[in-house]
Amino acid sequence: MLLKKNIKPGKISLKIFYLILFFFISSSLQSNENLEGNFTDIKILDKISSKNILLKLKNGEDTKYKDLLIKSLKCKNSEFDDNPETTAYIQVSDLTNKDKNDVFVFNGWMFSSSPSIAPFDHPVYDIWLVGCY
Repeated sequence: MLLKKNIKPGKISLKIFYLILFFFISSSLQSNENLEGNFTDIKILDKISSKNILLKLKNGEDTKYKDLLIKSLKCKNSEFDDNPETTAYIQVSDLTNKDKNDVFVFNGWMFSSSPSIAPFDHPVYDIWLVGCY
């Protein structure tokens, strides 16, 4: 006859529960750190010359490209792998506008998968979001 050791199931299951909880919390904290990036990639199309350029923006800094002053404030990658989405908050000023008003040509969120949600309207340039890292 086999003798079974008297085990208290409550203590073991509680330890396993805490171990699983710690694992999920640490993995979710690590994944959130990878979602926000420090650099934003945008493509700029010059409609007159039909040439495009990939521009790398450091978040929080102004970047001048010909007649445009572009600033990316924040960018973020989506949490889901099945339908990836990149979003960025971008401000664009036209330097040819000599008014004393600091009015942005574009000020808002851009989406990589659907740029027509918040379109950038300019007679010479077209801008769209490519990536965030």
